[in-house]
Amino acid sequence: MSDARLSVFKTYKLYVGGRFPRSESGRVYEVTDSKGGNWLANAPLSSRKDARDAVVAARKAFGGWAGATAYNRGQILYRVAEMLEGRKEQFGREVADAEGLSRSKAAAVVDATIDRWVWYAGWTDKIAQVVGGGNPVAGPYFNLSSPEPTGVVAVLAPQRSSFLGLVSVLAPVIATGNTAVVIASEKSPLPALSLGEVLATSDVPGGVVNVLSGTTAEIAAPLAAHQDVNAIDLAGAGEELAKELEIAAADNLKRVLRPHPGTDWTATPGTDRLTAFLETKTVWHPTGALGATGSAY
Repeated sequence: MSDARLSVFKTYKLYVGGRFPRSESGRVYEVTDSKGGNWLANAPLSSRKDARDAVVAARKAFGGWAGATAYNRGQILYRVAEMLEGRKEQFGREVADAEGLSRSKAAAVVDATIDRWVWYAGWTDKIAQVVGGGNPVAGPYFNLSSPEPTGVVAVLAPQRSSFLGLVSVLAPVIATGNTAVVIASEKSPLPALSLGEVLATSDVPGGVVNVLSGTTAEIAAPLAAHQDVNAIDLAGAGEELAKELEIAAADNLKRVLRPHPGTDWTATPGTDRLTAFLETKTVWHPTGALGATGSAY
């Protein structure tokens, strides 16, 4: 028996609705490393149909995810961090190839990415206290404001920071109860596609996060114009593309988070991305008498 064997190359797939489909178009494109242009894998080249399918999956998952308690979402996100910790070596290789880093620097990026995920997991049950609360009013009533998720958010992941940047834009979206359709870095999609594998085996319900790879402009156009997408994060869009997508997004008054060139993804994030895709619900309730619920105040 010969000792020679053929290596089993990994087949990367999309992550949509908790499953791993190939692009409906059957297309793929070559992904190469950032140093020598060496072939790494074939990634799915998503189509407009794939984008629409991802929106359907995200909408279907929204009710359950938004209705979960903030504490429960935090526990689920922390579980993802635990699983990322167990796959650090794999992500280290993928980040090194994607971003042209040494293995030691790539390992540091992976550590920072896991820490970032934990950071946002910790915010799930705290953000309401920061942006919500009682409002001072002149009258015999309470006025209470509380944040609620916007809905389905299209996320254009950063192009150069294939893992830390990706998590920095994705985690706050789902931490606050939204669902996401993510377009991975066009040239370096492998860390994002591998993240889909982690999410699939975690407690994150299918459809909460959907990951597409391919040509950013081709996938983003139908998402920006889609009437069932409520918001879009343009972190991975260039200036010209961002302008086109903003115009398309205006048709149904999507919330738009504009790109900020030169963003330092290693810097400690504030709460801007946590609050970017939240709506404020305000409730008025009379005091000093029986309210509509029959409770005395």
